Amino acid sequence: MSNTATSTRPSLDWGLLARNPHFRHVFIARSISLLGLGFLAVAVPLQVFQLSGDSRAVGLAMALEGAGLFIGLLAGGVLADRHDRKRLILLARCACGLGFLGLAVNAWAASVLPKPLVLGLVYALAAWDGLFGAIGVTALLAAMPELVGRENLLQARALSMLSMRLATVGSPALGGALIAAWGVGWNYLLAAVATGLTLLPLLRLPRMRPQAGDDSHPLRALADGLRYLVRNKVVASVVLVGSLVSFTTAVRVLFPALSEQAFGGGALELGLMYSAVPLGAALSAWLSGWAERVERPGLVLQGLGLAAFACLLALGLNRSFVLALLLLAVFGALVSLAGLLQYALVQGHTPDAYLGRVNGLWSAQDALGDAVGTVAIGLLAQTLSPLGGVAALGAAGLALGLWALASLPGLREAGPETTLPQA
Repeated sequence: MSNTATSTRPSLDWGLLARNPHFRHVFIARSISLLGLGFLAVAVPLQVFQLSGDSRAVGLAMALEGAGLFIGLLAGGVLADRHDRKRLILLARCACGLGFLGLAVNAWAASVLPKPLVLGLVYALAAWDGLFGAIGVTALLAAMPELVGRENLLQARALSMLSMRLATVGSPALGGALIAAWGVGWNYLLAAVATGLTLLPLLRLPRMRPQAGDDSHPLRALADGLRYLVRNKVVASVVLVGSLVSFTTAVRVLFPALSEQAFGGGALELGLMYSAVPLGAALSAWLSGWAERVERPGLVLQGLGLAAFACLLALGLNRSFVLALLLLAVFGALVSLAGLLQYALVQGHTPDAYLGRVNGLWSAQDALGDAVGTVAIGLLAQTLSPLGGVAALGAAGLALGLWALASLPGLREAGPETTLPQA
């Protein structure tokens, strides 16, 4: 297919899956893994809420997972620059599977163990899975240029986003129904089985040892990458806006309380809420072919963020469960498109010599923003109703988003890429 034909299509081109068997193996493995993670996404917050009856406890569980994710992203970047990336991916998948099995055993033993012990084990295993999941993700990010070619990175990213959203649309709703019928233990077991199945396609990847490079101390290398990120006005602005968007996605902490207290629902309604966000994201990823033609992606990124914050404000003022699902789907679509444009801007404005570290730091800030958001929103829920907390979050996001729009002219004017020095 010619470049012209590709650039005018509104939807994704799936040709990369047919042309590149290595990417196809990764695509299959990610889809299976994310199906399992969809079951996990509804099980952990619901179990914690049932054990504690407190949104702060749900926020703490997600924050601990986010803290593990943050540490794993930074450590994984260092490991991926020094060890075979295929081996790191496989080891990380095995570690995550063991963590999911531990959650299942803990859930089934909850009737005979003290409640604080059960809750503490959920916290510990959430952090464990965040840590090793991040190491695997970072190793995969470092491997993608070798697997698909740098010229295909944006297309591979869009396809990966679509697979991620489609895989998680149905599994949270199914997971909610499964919990209602048999309890959370089966959700954890299914996540473990799915993780084990991902090893089959991943074993077919080639060995991917990093090229010899900078042997400086890992902390010094990270510091150099951070200095570049801060000094580049476009990349720094993307990270700032991305952090704000990531903070508001932590609204999912309030889903258990919203389902029960605002909409009078249970596990099934909660599962539908967790499914609505990835459903909207999947639809937007499917129709993301236009992203390659955006001339001012920085301005569009800021507009998408403002629209997402407005969705949260409307959700907080709403009393209809059906309308809430619609607003969550639109929110997911806007956040997904914003993430794709963030990726394009970071890649286009970062030279090869810094791509690994900047991508690791960018991913880490996303995890940190989410972790901070889960704690903050959990605390906010103690002073406001669940709907009031969502409305306050949306209003704060709008205010900060408008400030960023006025204060970051470099991002408003930024094109998709700039002329970069060669490494």
